[in-house]
Formats: sequence, C-alpha cells, structure tokens
Amino acid sequence: MVAKLYAMTCGRLVGRLKDMIEGEDGPVALPIPSYLIEHPKGRALFDTGMHPQCRTDAAGRLGERVARIFGFEQYGAQDDVKSRLESIDRDPGKVDFIVNSHLHFDHAGGNELVPNATMVVQKREWQAAQDPETAAKVGFFKADFDHGHPVKQVEGEHDLFGDGSVVCIPTYGHTPGHQSLKVRTEAGEIVLTGDACYFCRTLRERRLPRFVYDRAEMLASLDRLEALERGGAKLFFGHDPDFWKDVPQAPVPAF
Repeated sequence: MVAKLYAMTCGRLVGRLKDMIEGEDGPVALPIPSYLIEHPKGRALFDTGMHPQCRTDAAGRLGERVARIFGFEQYGAQDDVKSRLESIDRDPGKVDFIVNSHLHFDHAGGNELVPNATMVVQKREWQAAQDPETAAKVGFFKADFDHGHPVKQVEGEHDLFGDGSVVCIPTYGHTPGHQSLKVRTEAGEIVLTGDACYFCRTLRERRLPRFVYDRAEMLASLDRLEALERGGAKLFFGHDPDFWKDVPQAPVPAF
C-alpha cells in the first residue's frame, strides 16, 4: 500500500546562517515545513510549524532570548498549519495523527491547532521534554505540545499504519529523541528528514548546526539517512531554502 504526500511551507523563520551550518555567516530565511500524509487508514501530519502567537508576541511565547535570535516577519497570517490545511479543503479536526519530528517551537508549535489528533513522538523525546532541566537545555516549551492530545510514545522504528507505507525512523542527535519519517508513495520512497538534516550540505559535507544535543548521534543519523538515499529514497531536507524552492506545494503532491 502507498500513501499520498503533500508539502506545505508554513512561512519562514529568519535566522543566522552560522547557527544552521558550521563555517558560514549572514542571515537566512528558513522554510518551515509541515507535511500532510493521506493513507486509506487515516490522515497524518509530520510536524505542524509555528504557533500564530510567534507572529504577534514571540517574546511572550518563547522568551526574550529566542525572540532576539529569530525573526518572524516572514510568517504571515495564513501560514499556520490550520490555515494551510483549510486552504486545500482539509479539516484540521479530522487529522488522526501528528508525528512530531521533535518538540521545538517551529515543529510542534501548531499542534494546538490540530485538536483531535494523537501525537506520535519518540519516548526519549517525550521524557526529555518532561524534565525541566533537559527541556531548558534543549529549548522545549510546554506551550507547544502540552494541550491534552493523546500521546503515543514509540521506541525506535514505528509503523504508523501497519503496512510499511509510513514509518517513523529514529534520527537522534539534534534533540534527544528526534525522528524522521519514511513515506512510500506511488512515485517512490521519500524520507522527511526533519532537523536531522537541515540542508543538503549538512549531509554532503557533515557540517552540523549549532543547535545539537548530541553531535555523535547526529552524525550517526546522517549516516543512516545517507544509506537510505543510496538505497533509492529521496530525502526532503528540513530547512534548506534552495531545496524548498522546487518543492510542489499542496494540493499538488510533493512527489
């Protein structure tokens, strides 16, 4: 069985290139992706982008430090995941699963806007987010993910629909329990890397971002992604502006 995959750029986050890839500098506008996966057994999102409050009161939601590092001027009024879904005639209330790659504000901030879904997250990511010291170190905010959703904590690979078409794969390192998502479509196998691989250059040159919880684990995850690519999978990089210029937007299938 195969699934349908749709990509949605949920605005852009302006940051410093030196925070995203070693050895470079200057500003960069990072695409913020969310993906809709439609399967005969249900509908899932891989990541949900940012919360609309980031647009109006980033400091109030994320704190002064984060609000100083990032700019939100390219996050428009219709860029949140709810608006993006409604623009393609999909009801956010009828999404069955939110698969969060991890729990940072630009990947889980829109969870609140998808009220009836079950969150699917790696157990070690969820446990890290519940520990105040680790959460502060990694940059987790409960406002992004603590909204009463049922939470399915998985360990390692997890077959979302039970037929091998949509599979969570552990890609630890960026955060304690980061995961990527493998999706089998009619056109071939896709791997949504999330922040396991910000840019294509991250993979090719092994230049990591500044925001890394465990450098050795992230490098091992890049090895795993590269092996999947060699096996024929197409990688969708997490925040690569050059890559995302050519990604078809929903309602056109991403691949």
